[in-house]
Amino acid sequence: MFKFKISDTIQVQAGKDKGRTGKILKVFPVSQKVLVEGVNQYKKHLKPKGNEPGSIVTLPRPLSTASVALLCPSCGKPTRVGFDASQTPKVRICHKCRQIITTEKK
Repeated sequence: MFKFKISDTIQVQAGKDKGRTGKILKVFPVSQKVLVEGVNQYKKHLKPKGNEPGSIVTLPRPLSTASVALLCPSCGKPTRVGFDASQTPKVRICHKCRQIITTEKK
């Protein structure tokens, strides 16, 4: 089970966007990265193609899971994620308030 899931609210702990919050759009468990809306945006310059002029596009890039912290829905604080295997199925818990972390489905 991965500590972060799609639509979790996180807070950035390091880097140029430190302190900003956002929802997770995509999770990359193999590379240990998450894509967060509105955070870690970069500009890409596109060359002109045919009749289309060149342009500058803003693209989001994934962040390392080491530089983000989950915002607990119960206490509202950035926290580490723990697991409670005594329950079936295994659930995620907040390390600060010991409440179960649930994810809202879209």
